[in-house]
Amino acid sequence: MSSSFTKSQRQTAFVWAIFGALFFSTKAILAKLMYREGADAIDVLTLRMIFSLPFFVLIGLWARRTQPYAMTRSDYGQVFVVGLFGYYLASLFDFMGLEYISVGLERLILFLTPSLVLIMSKFVLKKNIDVKQWLAMLLAYVGIVLVFVHEVSFSGSNVPLGSALVFASAASYATYLLMTGELVKRLGAMRLVAYAMAVSTVLCVLNYVVVRLPHELVEQNMTVYGYSLLNAVLCTVAPVVLTMMAVARLGSSIVSQISMVGPLATVGLGYVFLGEPITPTQLAGTSLVMVGIFLVGRVATK
Repeated sequence: MSSSFTKSQRQTAFVWAIFGALFFSTKAILAKLMYREGADAIDVLTLRMIFSLPFFVLIGLWARRTQPYAMTRSDYGQVFVVGLFGYYLASLFDFMGLEYISVGLERLILFLTPSLVLIMSKFVLKKNIDVKQWLAMLLAYVGIVLVFVHEVSFSGSNVPLGSALVFASAASYATYLLMTGELVKRLGAMRLVAYAMAVSTVLCVLNYVVVRLPHELVEQNMTVYGYSLLNAVLCTVAPVVLTMMAVARLGSSIVSQISMVGPLATVGLGYVFLGEPITPTQLAGTSLVMVGIFLVGRVATK
């Protein structure tokens, strides 16, 4: 895929991919800072979607002009389901889980998404999984268990609940990835993401209205609003755009390997901005997860 681009263009795409991974990793940091200001998972998610919606509306309009395609009723139904699983449920479970676990463990659990896609493909699409991939996935999950046990000793009894919620987020996003194969070919990646984000925003607002009084969202302090704007622009819109542009020049397999900088960056950011400890056990578990997922992707690519 990258053969039609110059070396300089591919190097630029490499930088895009790195910043996309770094920006996306910052999402958990900002969420934790908002929790300290009195917001909770539903506040964080709703404000994030509301602030990012205008950008994705513009992206959707641009994508529709550059890739004209008349959507069918079936397409609209699929976009709704994709928005439900890919950005609403996945994000809701993720932010709820972050209330109980560190940003480092959260990022590692989400990093298991490729392995979940592989496992779902085995049982849903009846695709074969290489023995080497099973071993690589086992390595990754051993790393998760190592970090999990380490965190339980530091953070207490709520770690299992938080981990389960974030794992549900990863499973929901893996479901979204499995569902988008044919749809993304018809609509294009940017258009699909924009439409799915719009669906997710509507669901988030409806969810908020059901469980909260609308004025509670308006009454958040300005610090929460500032973090929400950063969460929307820096950690939601920018990573999507940068990653898509990088994939166009480098290919998805290379960009997915570059994104492995994310978990390490999250651990470092958690230490700097949140004071979360970095221990040898945590680094060992993180290394096992990253190596395992890298090997899963490498075998799949071959």
